[in-house]
Amino acid sequence: MGKEIVQKTNKPRAIRRLVIWYKRNSAVTSIVDTAASSAVTASNVAGNVVSGAGSVVSTASNVASNVAGNVAGNVVSSAESVVNTASNVVSNASSIAKNTLQPLVFDPLKRLQNNDNILDKEVDSQSNRICIAVDGMGGDYAPGPILEGCLEAISRFPINIKFVGSIEKVKNTAEKIGLDELVEKEIENNRLELIDSGDPIGMNEEATAVRKRKNASINVAMDLVRNNKAQAVYSAGNSGAMMASAIFRIGRLKGIERPAIGALFPTRDQTRPVLVLDVGANTDCKPSYLHQFALLGNIYAKDVLQVKKPRIGLLNIGEEECKGNDLSIKTFELLSNEKSFKFGGNCEGRDVLSGSFDVVVCDGFTGNILLKFLESVGGVLLDILRSELPRGRRGKVGSAFLKSNLLRIKKRLDHAEHGGALLLGVNGICVIGHGSSKSLSVVSALRLAHSAVNHNVMENLNQLQKLQVLNS
Repeated sequence: MGKEIVQKTNKPRAIRRLVIWYKRNSAVTSIVDTAASSAVTASNVAGNVVSGAGSVVSTASNVASNVAGNVAGNVVSSAESVVNTASNVVSNASSIAKNTLQPLVFDPLKRLQNNDNILDKEVDSQSNRICIAVDGMGGDYAPGPILEGCLEAISRFPINIKFVGSIEKVKNTAEKIGLDELVEKEIENNRLELIDSGDPIGMNEEATAVRKRKNASINVAMDLVRNNKAQAVYSAGNSGAMMASAIFRIGRLKGIERPAIGALFPTRDQTRPVLVLDVGANTDCKPSYLHQFALLGNIYAKDVLQVKKPRIGLLNIGEEECKGNDLSIKTFELLSNEKSFKFGGNCEGRDVLSGSFDVVVCDGFTGNILLKFLESVGGVLLDILRSELPRGRRGKVGSAFLKSNLLRIKKRLDHAEHGGALLLGVNGICVIGHGSSKSLSVVSALRLAHSAVNHNVMENLNQLQKLQVLNS
């Protein structure tokens, strides 16, 4: 009798740790509680099954110490089966909760979607829809994923798409991937228009090729913006060719020497990304270029990111103003004397994602390295977690509870969620997508283009020419 009392009062450490783990990771339970009643019920069932699993594991442990090894093995196997069932139920509960709350909780750029995501019948009229020209042939996997992303974006945002590319190739691709009926339907609804063009500028071609091949898909798309038949343009093709086409077709803003590519990076605060520019347009820069990048980024942060007083940072190797190369030191002086924005000083690499800055400026060589490095972080981090967390039975159960947390981490770090980068400094809204863009990236990029147009970014950017610094 005494031995049984001791066993009841001293519960196995594994069970106690599991309870502590569950309480610390309350994100799943809070989401499920806030979601639909079905999710709540599923969560309760999951909790009961996990509790049962724990009891079975405890029983298995006792039997293993008193009964032959074969019997213990059978009991442990049964325990693992129950634990796996618990994991599946928790996963289902998490999935239901995620689908219910995702529009409000899980979007890392929800500031850009305040009025974009949910369309009612009154908003979904042709008079309120923004027209975007899409280079349907640009990208490593075009035109399939580009077309798929456009069709998804049309259903989610108040936009019309002018899809530029070889019409025959586009229709054949749509038929292969089973989108031909949807394409015809959107064409009948006047929300999608196919515009014929020549071949795209290849990724390995020189940017100046746009001057010789006037019928290239990016040129045809850019002409739509120049002729006011579209309010923005998107391409996942050769970024250098897109920049050259934008300069030749729609021109630079007055007073801006070089356009810059601005990319949104995630920060600790998922509602407040940081704009980094330039991330690839200009590998060699002058101090005046970086000064102009800061002016462009300041306006974008105000209009689209809705930051009242954006804090501008200069990417450097130290916080002190004397640190860095000649470009950094001279640029620091220019930014310090600028009165039209708030300069926060030098930004070290560790501060880029801290949320301390709203805009970070750098030369295109450094910015592109930073961008490509960040793109790899999400995948590497998740691979590490996948290999480390599921070790042992406790790890498997814990992984089930952490599944939704891991998905949110991936979503915040995945470059596909941010879609594209804005080409700032040209006389139109241009969004550059990653060459390997899939449908999700296209949707995110078109959302970005819609937000830029919807917030009248170009009107405020055109006001820059009134600044004395740009006319000197």
